Amino acid sequence: MDNENIADLQARIAALKVEHRDLDAAIVAMSLAPGADQLQLTRLKRRKLQLKDSIARLESRLIPDLDA
Repeated sequence: MDNENIADLQARIAALKVEHRDLDAAIVAMSLAPGADQLQLTRLKRRKLQLKDSIARLESRLIPDLDA
């Protein structure tokens, strides 16, 4: 993998981490609000998990393959 692809992956990972952190803050704020929309809260949590999976998948692409 060349340096440009690595930089692109790192930038994408950083953007996803920011979105993940923002969702976490939104989930906490929404869960503290009285009468919170549980369906919306569930959707935000599901999106947060999808982001976590995407981050893990992209980070694994940065790990070089080692021949055994």
